[in-house]
Amino acid sequence: MGMAGIDRGADGLRDQLWELARARGIGRRQFLRLLSLGGAGAVLAACGPGPQSIETDTAPAPAAAPAEGWFKDSGPFIEHGGQSLEARLENLESLVTPAHQFFVRNNSRSLDLDASEWRLQVTGDAVGEPLELSYEQIRELPVRQFTAYLECAGNHRAMFDVVNGRKASGTQWMTGAIGNGEWAGTPLRGVLELAGVGDGAVSVQLIGLDLESPERGFRYVLPIAKAMHPDTLLAHTLNGEPLPRDHGFPLRALVPGWVGAASVKWLGRIEVARRPIFGRTNTTSYVLIGDRFPANAPAQGEPVHAQVIKSALALPWPARITAGRTRLRGFAQSPTGPITRVQWSADSGTSWAEAELVDSQPDYSWARFEFFWDATPGEHSIMTRATDAVGNHQPAEVPFNAKGYLFNQPLPHPVQVT
Repeated sequence: MGMAGIDRGADGLRDQLWELARARGIGRRQFLRLLSLGGAGAVLAACGPGPQSIETDTAPAPAAAPAEGWFKDSGPFIEHGGQSLEARLENLESLVTPAHQFFVRNNSRSLDLDASEWRLQVTGDAVGEPLELSYEQIRELPVRQFTAYLECAGNHRAMFDVVNGRKASGTQWMTGAIGNGEWAGTPLRGVLELAGVGDGAVSVQLIGLDLESPERGFRYVLPIAKAMHPDTLLAHTLNGEPLPRDHGFPLRALVPGWVGAASVKWLGRIEVARRPIFGRTNTTSYVLIGDRFPANAPAQGEPVHAQVIKSALALPWPARITAGRTRLRGFAQSPTGPITRVQWSADSGTSWAEAELVDSQPDYSWARFEFFWDATPGEHSIMTRATDAVGNHQPAEVPFNAKGYLFNQPLPHPVQVT
């Protein structure tokens, strides 16, 4: 498709130009500089030889992953340990998170896979016979698309220490291990049916290629009922474009409402079994371990599956603003239904006022909210709390767990007003 074929408006053109520039090795800062100086023509010229078009149905050009372990420009993010990038919520303006602003959670480094050589294998004693599908075959299967937020199980983990004074192990995410995307792919159920899944199937193990080995392969086990849910996807598209390499190209799982670990990236193999499958992710890693969570052998605690209701302000932590009437905004999400109410407090929860929900929440989307605050000089703490359509709300406190998962009590966000 040439330039004349782009009809998605300025934001769509800019996103596509960025994807092309990134594929040519141009960093985010250089891209923005070129765009400001000479517009689309300057960007295309800098991309060098090759057709000056922006393809939407092919993988980005091959490139080696940088030492940090990701392909995208890390400038707008908080870096964690050379593997993960945390979004800054204050940079997110729209309901749908642009791909270049989507957080990254890796167990090793982002992969650069060749879609023409990649295959998805479906095996196990609960399928009629092993199945192997190419990328082209996956793309030919029926497509389902919807909007859904994707959130790391450890989002807000740092708050166990910041708010409650007890540090949990793992990446010290603040509030930005989350994004809201428009996903498209084929339901996992259809692929399992192609493989002849039997009535005796119990467990479906999703295995990524990033760490695949008998000892260390990253994998997540779904119960058969969740695997067969019509909205459990094998996703190949994010925001209308092929998955970026940092987000699992050519194929990833997408399990709405469940912790991000369930949405395995760079998916390469699916194992369907007639027995419960136990591994690191559901016995020692993605489990709630603590005094309030008794062990249930072989798991050291309660396995982590569904997310919990949360809200957060789109502000730096801590924030600094000027005195006067100020518009504050944020995001709220729940795995069990749309957000119906967000409240805010400027006096440590003694009194609460209503925030406004800004727009609709399609499918499994998060919600945007805003409110106006007459800010006076000094140190303040702003709190928010959300309620969903089935009555779930954020609790006043969250019991500690050693891995720091599912923290969702209202956050006392520090704000200095000058």
